[in-house]
Amino acid sequence: MLHGRWRSYPDAMPGPEYDAIVLAGGSGTRMDGADKASLTVAGTTLLDRVLAAVAGAATVVVVGDRRPTQRPVTWTREHPAGTGPAAATRAGLALVDAEVVLLLAADLPFLTAATVDRLLATAAPTGAVLVDDDGRAQWLASAWPTDALRAAELAPGGSLRAALGPLQPSEVSVDGREVLDCDTPTDLARARELA
Repeated sequence: MLHGRWRSYPDAMPGPEYDAIVLAGGSGTRMDGADKASLTVAGTTLLDRVLAAVAGAATVVVVGDRRPTQRPVTWTREHPAGTGPAAATRAGLALVDAEVVLLLAADLPFLTAATVDRLLATAAPTGAVLVDDDGRAQWLASAWPTDALRAAELAPGGSLRAALGPLQPSEVSVDGREVLDCDTPTDLARARELA
């Protein structure tokens, strides 16, 4: 059982204080090299949409190049830069201290505070991961006991699925829109149509 600081979510049951790590350092190769985090849906950048969903986080660490955001965040990069999401996760973990941490991609335009609350409510004891309509775990939409995430094999160039799957997290099924990520121009166009 997790112990530690607790806070209240608006209109929700009390939950553990949490930190968030948002990965925003990808090369955007499938987006023709564009900085995905800075692309907009309904006039707001993808990164700021994700940051709004974690407004209750005690600390938010964004792993990627600095860019303007609508709220203060802590910035860091994996070393060497570009060595993948596992290495980026490890870099973010060095800057969080809550007992629960969210691990998110910066390109989830329809992530909401309610979805975050569902992840947090399910995070103990082995973590929780959102599952899309096809039953695929979305590792960059997950919540973890911080110590468990730190114990994972997060090697540069390594796979998040290989590192996090053995932790046997709970699966949280959501509407596919909530885990729609914008990897390609087609994904971005769809998100803009849905917004």
